[in-house]
Amino acid sequence: MKNIKEDKELNILNHSCAHLLAHAVKRLYPDALFWVGPVIEEGFYYDIDLGDVVVNDDIIEAISKEMKKIVKENKLIKRLELSKEEALEMFANDPYKIDIIENLNEDEVISAYKQEDFVDLCRGPHVESTKLLKHFKLLKHSGAYYKGDSKNKVLQRIYGVCFQNEEDLNEHLALLEDAKERDHRKLGKDLGLFMMDELVGKGFPMWLPNGFIVRRELVDYMINQEVARGYQHVMTPSLGNVNLYKTSGHWAHYKDDMFPAMEVDDEAYVLRPMNCPHHMVMFKNSFHSYRDLPIRIAEIANDFRFESSGSLCGLERTRAFTQNDSHIFCRENQIKDEFKKVVELILDVYKDFGFENYSFRLSLRDVNNKEKYFGNDDLWEKSETALREVLNELGADFYEAPGEAAFYGPKLDVQVRSAIGHDVTLSTVQIDYQLPERFELEYVDEDGNKVRPVVIHRAIMGTFDRFMAFLIEETKGQFPLWLAPVQVNVIPVNNEYHLEYAKKVVSDLKRVGLRVELDDRNEKLGYKMRESQTRKINYNLVLGNKERDELSVTYRKHGKEESVTLPLNDFIDMVKDEIDNKKLNK
Repeated sequence: MKNIKEDKELNILNHSCAHLLAHAVKRLYPDALFWVGPVIEEGFYYDIDLGDVVVNDDIIEAISKEMKKIVKENKLIKRLELSKEEALEMFANDPYKIDIIENLNEDEVISAYKQEDFVDLCRGPHVESTKLLKHFKLLKHSGAYYKGDSKNKVLQRIYGVCFQNEEDLNEHLALLEDAKERDHRKLGKDLGLFMMDELVGKGFPMWLPNGFIVRRELVDYMINQEVARGYQHVMTPSLGNVNLYKTSGHWAHYKDDMFPAMEVDDEAYVLRPMNCPHHMVMFKNSFHSYRDLPIRIAEIANDFRFESSGSLCGLERTRAFTQNDSHIFCRENQIKDEFKKVVELILDVYKDFGFENYSFRLSLRDVNNKEKYFGNDDLWEKSETALREVLNELGADFYEAPGEAAFYGPKLDVQVRSAIGHDVTLSTVQIDYQLPERFELEYVDEDGNKVRPVVIHRAIMGTFDRFMAFLIEETKGQFPLWLAPVQVNVIPVNNEYHLEYAKKVVSDLKRVGLRVELDDRNEKLGYKMRESQTRKINYNLVLGNKERDELSVTYRKHGKEESVTLPLNDFIDMVKDEIDNKKLNK
């Protein structure tokens, strides 16, 4: 799916179409007022004050017809340049535009675009005429708080998209429809994976039985991968004393993203936003020789961050989440080797899940805004150089992003593009000289001197919540067999004649560790099969006379039309092989 905001031609087209939308609304509702109408990745939207009018599908249809009418009228689009005084006079009766204008510099040249009698503020550029905007579609509508503040008035937000031709528009609309079907929030509800409830709190996911099975499999998979590579798993509390985060620097640099402190027994505690401070204290608890390093501490850790309500998005962005976190304490001459091993682990995991559409982003400090970070220039230079050298040695294709570093060190972010077009950071690796200084961490080197270790922060799956969201959308909820909540559904053709054998099959499958259901309801076979397909169960076994008499099963795999009959033991061997080798769906 194209990123319309980043495509120069499409950006201009969609910005112009936002004005076409506003023009049509103004014709239909002369008292309408307009806030902002930006271009976004999926097209554009406009926030509109329609008084007591609440937009519905009929109103969207009427606006669309009026837009098409303006397109046919071929209205020329002209750029106007105004002084601040002229702009204030032109929009004197529009409090939303006045608010924008008053925040501009006195000597700034303000641009507006005019088509017929409709004029709107905009930096531009725009297309020359409305006739170039005929391939558009209004997509949806919703309410939106003025300036995103829940204390302000609710405006009507209308979304749309515009392309140069009908073919591209139809292709985009088909992709949007597919994205709607893949949306992890919809599939999470349909498949009983997770839920949210405002009585519990915004941004706090609750895992339902099916979802917890998938999540547990992911956790076990990741722990096994890490243990095999020399990681030691630990457990630390989800709370920390405020002084812990003052020592780490999070209190000074990250306080606004943390939940407020709780006062208890003359002490202040906070829900932790990350786990590194706990792990620093854990390392400091013991004496370490250079021979002990690297020490790889890993944790499946629950963390909490106060995300704004407007940024919350299902499992993709939450206020409570579980990190696949680790901190590697190493000597300086071990950095490259350890960093390389982390990148190799990332690539191995992505291969197991079939992820291919990803890129490496080297997130660096903004040298023009150093107050955002702590630590001296020498340490930052060493850290950034080390990351860059390792990536070059690995032959990794990466791009640099100044200003995206953590406040204590540079990092490698692995950016993936989800099936519905979202750019998501799944994995991160960071080199850190700063926290060992702040916590005064030490080990004894070959010469008996006490020196600081270097810390590599890394999260392979990032948060299990975000990883799950990405996985649901990639697979459209059809998980590979090893992850599936229900792997096999057993359906007797007739309970009177086939139920006993069906129970034996279920028992044999469970005995080898498969997650199995028996559908012995008094419903028609076709109904049971259709429902099983809707639930995306990987294998459906239909058992009748032949299967009972021959100790066989007839199965249909999800998404396939053909039915295959195998001896029961051969079927067990087949699915066990599929699970043991973590085969992907084909």
